[in-house]
Amino acid sequence: MEERYKEENSLEGNVTREDVDYMRHALSLAGKGRGWTNPNPMVGAVIVKNGRIIGEGYHERCGEGHAEVNAFRHCTEDPEGATLYVTLEPCSHYGKTPPCADLVVSKKVKRVVVAMKDPNPLVAGRGIQKIRDAGIRVDCGVLEEESRKLNEIFLHYIVKKDPFVLLKTAMTLDGKIRTVAGESQWISSEESRAHSQKLRNQYMSILVGVQTVVEDDPLLTCRVPGGKNPVRIIADSTLRIPESAKVLEDQEKAQTVIAIAEAADPEKQKRLEEKGVRILAVPGEDGKVDFKKLFQALGQEGIDSVLVEGGGTVAASVVESGCVDRVIAYIAPMMIGGKDAKTPVEGRGIARLSDALRLEHMDVLRFGEDVALTGRVVK
Repeated sequence: MEERYKEENSLEGNVTREDVDYMRHALSLAGKGRGWTNPNPMVGAVIVKNGRIIGEGYHERCGEGHAEVNAFRHCTEDPEGATLYVTLEPCSHYGKTPPCADLVVSKKVKRVVVAMKDPNPLVAGRGIQKIRDAGIRVDCGVLEEESRKLNEIFLHYIVKKDPFVLLKTAMTLDGKIRTVAGESQWISSEESRAHSQKLRNQYMSILVGVQTVVEDDPLLTCRVPGGKNPVRIIADSTLRIPESAKVLEDQEKAQTVIAIAEAADPEKQKRLEEKGVRILAVPGEDGKVDFKKLFQALGQEGIDSVLVEGGGTVAASVVESGCVDRVIAYIAPMMIGGKDAKTPVEGRGIARLSDALRLEHMDVLRFGEDVALTGRVVK
């Protein structure tokens, strides 16, 4: 613990152990907004005066009050002379809410401790500068890496304007996602499946291939109590999706987008569109869906993240597109064998190890008897 503290404290010579502890609390508050703030970041704020927390809050939903606003609103006493801990630089521009930097200045706090600067071009250091110009001390960089990890979706999307893509798979210890007879329910544990539902709540969209729809007929909705349904994206080059598929039902609860590559049956397309389904043409050179173009189109529409849950064929296409940003693999303690049993990533494969998709910053998680490995893709 002491060694970890020294490493964190080295970011700022005037940062104390208490600063680290309060910022860690602010980060835990920020995480409460997971799944509800997209495409905005998760942000937490804590106000401390005379060694006591007098106010705290977090950004709860996109379009609603920011963390600083909620923290000041919940203050139990006058915040003048207090220290504000916030996990992301206060905004300096008018968006759906007024600038938080102006609010911070108006409250006459003595000091502001920030985990990281906001890479949003509309902010990019201007919020911190506005606060400093008002004579308020600002220390930046406390638990910055933790803040970056928490908001990896936002940080990616705000800079690149393309959605953050997570490739998810559940497989056996010998790398199979189905038996030779096609059985897959359930390879992963109940705990792993519960965690994957939390991912559906966190990510704005979910992507599968049409073969998954044909074989499993999933709803692709979120089963987290009080959670929200992601936009359902079906990669279906020739529009062969069964019209009885569950993903085509009740578009008010969960929107469905079908990405096609070729000219589809116009009558079938019309019937699907009358149900509220959106058809998006993103043809590739090989007569299949161009996933890079698909993700670019989704990003332009404000979708900041995609959870890829499809089978091995879609996974291979997404990997080959170069658009995967993170991978999570749930590994069940079982072996089923079979040279013809499906694996997480099919496709053509690679000839040289030097061309392999590689991960870094790996984490190992446990869900029941399952192990989950997750890491960022090296780019």
